[in-house]
Amino acid sequence: MKLATLRTASGTVAVRVEADQAIEIAGCTDVGALLAQPDWRTVADTADGPTHPLAAIDDASWAPVVPSPSKIICVGLNYRNHILEMGRVLPEFPTLFSKYPEALIGAFDAIVVPEYASHALDWEAELAIVIGSPARRLDRDAAAAAIAGYSVINDITLRDYQGRTLEWLQGKTFDKTAPFGPVLVTSDEYGVDTEIRAEVDGEVMQRSDTGDLVFDPPTLVSYISHVLTLNPGDVIASGTPGGVGHARKPPRYLAHGSTVVTTIEGIGTLVNHVVVEEGPGGRED
Repeated sequence: MKLATLRTASGTVAVRVEADQAIEIAGCTDVGALLAQPDWRTVADTADGPTHPLAAIDDASWAPVVPSPSKIICVGLNYRNHILEMGRVLPEFPTLFSKYPEALIGAFDAIVVPEYASHALDWEAELAIVIGSPARRLDRDAAAAAIAGYSVINDITLRDYQGRTLEWLQGKTFDKTAPFGPVLVTSDEYGVDTEIRAEVDGEVMQRSDTGDLVFDPPTLVSYISHVLTLNPGDVIASGTPGGVGHARKPPRYLAHGSTVVTTIEGIGTLVNHVVVEEGPGGRED
């Protein structure tokens, strides 16, 4: 089953996405609100609300799959090839940091950054894990059962801000920089071993397989749940494969007008243009 959040004239609504249409799920303003219901699978599977032909849905109507998760936990250094390209050794434990909901944008929205922070803008294609039931101190099997499904996220990173200190947060959570969607594919329909790819202006920059993860989704959910409680709708960005711009020689970054296309086989594709804001508010005081 595929789920999404659509923007409509009357607000956002959760939908079940089928081959040629999206069906509204009554009473659910977004996928996060749907997942908050213990019987969310049945509610989504039996929904018979108003329908939207997919061909008639414009790009701007696709909201982030979960627009306001209570937590977004990101994982650094989790693909073997990326760890090696960054000159590091395989980690013993996951490297964790946070992102906030204000960073999230829809699958086809613009990535908007102020001019003062646009000089080292990098791409990071990632598999997003979405939680479907409360997760606290779970073993691996229970953690796997707590996963609602998977989506696509790009952890766009402002490398100059990231490198200002040893803590990564400030380079990872600028407003309107993290495309997320277009759909959530439930865990029973996604094999977590598919191609992940990022293209910049038509050139493939990242190409790997989600099977290259050092810490797979159940391991991540279990580990994180021993630190904090994960709630339905919470998101884990599971890390990026090799091919980021910062690791290239010379480094390569996004600029105003760049287009980033992020694809995970079996889930879907994000297409996002970069907009650099100038003028008032676009420069650091």
